[in-house]
Amino acid sequence: MATDMAEYLLKMANIRKTFGAVRALAGVNLAVREGEIHAVVGENGAGKSTLMKILDGYYPYGSYEGEVILDGRPVRLRGPRDAARCGIAMIYQEIAVHPNLGVAENVFLGHLPARGSVVAGRTLAAKAREALAQVGLDVDVRQAVSRLGASQQQLLMIAKALVLSPRLLVLDEPTSALTIPEVANLHGIVASLKRRGVTCIYISHKLDEVFRIADGITVLRDGQAVRTFERQDFDADRVIEAMVGRPLDTLYAKAPASIGPEVLRVENLSVPHPRVRGRHAVERAGLSVRRGEILGVAGLVGSGRSELLGAIYGSVPRSSGDLYLGGERVFIRSPRQALANGIALVTEDRHKTGLIPGMSVARNITLASLPKGWRRMVIRSSAEKRVAAEKVAELQVKIPSVAVPVRRLSGGNQQKVVLAKCLLTRPKVLLLDDPTRGIDVGAKHEIYRLIFRLAAEGAAIVLVSSELPELLRLADRFIVLAAGRVVDEFPKSQATENRVMAAATGVREPQRDGFRGSS
Repeated sequence: MATDMAEYLLKMANIRKTFGAVRALAGVNLAVREGEIHAVVGENGAGKSTLMKILDGYYPYGSYEGEVILDGRPVRLRGPRDAARCGIAMIYQEIAVHPNLGVAENVFLGHLPARGSVVAGRTLAAKAREALAQVGLDVDVRQAVSRLGASQQQLLMIAKALVLSPRLLVLDEPTSALTIPEVANLHGIVASLKRRGVTCIYISHKLDEVFRIADGITVLRDGQAVRTFERQDFDADRVIEAMVGRPLDTLYAKAPASIGPEVLRVENLSVPHPRVRGRHAVERAGLSVRRGEILGVAGLVGSGRSELLGAIYGSVPRSSGDLYLGGERVFIRSPRQALANGIALVTEDRHKTGLIPGMSVARNITLASLPKGWRRMVIRSSAEKRVAAEKVAELQVKIPSVAVPVRRLSGGNQQKVVLAKCLLTRPKVLLLDDPTRGIDVGAKHEIYRLIFRLAAEGAAIVLVSSELPELLRLADRFIVLAAGRVVDEFPKSQATENRVMAAATGVREPQRDGFRGSS
């Protein structure tokens, strides 16, 4: 990389930051050229968000060591207002909106158009519509933000940052709540900003996104910048090795699994649409999965993937459908019945439905298996901790003690706790709904190894993933959902991204070779 100071809009030099005895940043150096899209990647806890919060003034000058240099001059950012005056805007990973205020007020909060002390309502609404049009969000700007979905709120936050006309825009995991079309729209916005000379720092766990749009990549590990890659040097294996600090023989190396007889078969399963009367979220869908097999379920957001898994598990009501385990029909209308029949589910949202954040790791792990640890309605604490500790060791969950609240864990370790909870029930069928969502590549690698191990031990696995390359590499066989229907089914030997997307978007007609879908 060239060293000419004038070439860079931003340099962060020897940045050090501690929280008590914990060292978050240990002398990080970051250089970003004017007008480029520069990605910052690393595992959870590597220091990415801490570094960006220093740049945004969230951690003010004086709370860290080192220098922030803009246009070749050191700046002292004592708060987000100082950062905004310097042309820096940041879109945080956590959605931060005022739910009871209107959409327009949220977009312009802090700089509302006003005549004296009176907000100009028509002007505000018109400007808000213009701002939202930039990000492709078409909603009533007068409604409360609480009525918007998560992806709409994320787009609103992006629009709010853009109205400040920043010179430097930081995007921290901006696509975590977005659908595939919304991700494509966001990348178009970022590319447009680059053409206008805006510099972007892009943080994401999704390396396929990073490789698609970034001009350079800086890798953080353990609070240090360990490697910078120029675009011509992008290589997935080298970037991943830099992130985890060890060579990876292959990220998707599957242990040999002997695929045996059918374990689960689902026929003609339908799920009513939760919001539209008379419609179905899943319609006459079918699937089968065998012992030792990983069945991949592909489809766009809204295709009915999560509803299909939820209906099998009994957490989502169905209007029709038959389930067979080992060839015998079973009746499952609740998660308790599913668990009793050897079916477990790792849900899409670990925070809302997978964990109880205030409870300990031990209690979360044993939650689905409490009858085994109860004596006269009193939980045996010693037995609970012993069982939990065994699973923590087996899954390599990085914690000081099983007594710590689960909310204190990183995303990857929280996901391992969810998996530990499911595995403690000894499932014959494991339903995985986006099990690596929002976690870093090192934790993903460990979860892949666990999935392969479970398949090798004979579990039948049904896997949903929003990351298509991940799904294609992990699964042995695939079904594709579109508008709640199974529209294609094929083995790994016939699996390509083009085939999946063609079926998911309706471009390709349903395939009938060995088809088990809505026939």
